[in-house]
Order: sequence, then C-alpha cells, then structure tokens
Amino acid sequence: MKYLHTMIRVKDLDAALDFFCTKLGLIETRRKDSEQGRFTLVFLATEKGAPEIELTHNWDQEEEYTGGRNFGHLAYAVDNIYETCQHLMDSGVTILRPPRDGYMAFIRSPDQISIELLQRGESLPPQEPWLSMPNQGSW
Repeated sequence: MKYLHTMIRVKDLDAALDFFCTKLGLIETRRKDSEQGRFTLVFLATEKGAPEIELTHNWDQEEEYTGGRNFGHLAYAVDNIYETCQHLMDSGVTILRPPRDGYMAFIRSPDQISIELLQRGESLPPQEPWLSMPNQGSW
C-alpha cells in the first residue's frame, strides 16, 4: 500500500493557494477542473513526488466549512521553527501555539485546518519572543 494524499475542502481557492504556496512554500503539482462537476482539485506538495494534499474547491459553495479541527491536522517538518514562524507572522498568519519549546508550533489555514510545524532534528534553544508568547485560540 502507498500513501497518496489527504484531501481538504476549501471555500476560497485563491486564499488557500496563497496560504499553502506563498506562505507555507508548497508547490502545485497538478490541477483538475471539472466543468460538469463544478469543482477544482489542486494537488500540493513540498516537492514533486512527495506526499500531497488535495485542495477541493466546490465552485458553488457559499457557506463556510465547519469542523476543521475534527479533521486533526497536517504536519510539516521545517529547518528552523523560529524563522518559519517569523516568516508566517510577517505574512499575516497568526501563530496559535508559538514554538516556546523550540520544536512545535500550530497555525490554521483560511479554512481552519490545523497545521503543525515541527523543528527538523533536535529542538532549538528556547528564545524570545517565542518563549513568552501566549497561545491564541485553538489549534
């Protein structure tokens, strides 16, 4: 058996692509538009051939999707948790669970999907402003 992808539904495809590609750095690996089904599928990964997430955009969806936390979360290893979180904050993303431990942080996508960011390898030494930054909301 081979793991292929995880699908999440998105209401605003442009906002989701800005979040996952521009802010998180994923790349679009393929896309399918279905005029008959009135949906777009966009597959994203950290690199070609890596596990993917599938963004499903139903063209006629008007209501917000709910229950994003019930999904669980996506998780990504990053080279420097502090630099990644600073980049995300500078891009307008709220750090819900700051990396006080130098290892783990949580954010959410525009559709409220929890994203866990984990420091690759050993934890970085705790440092400010992360050390004293409080949690916000839920993740």
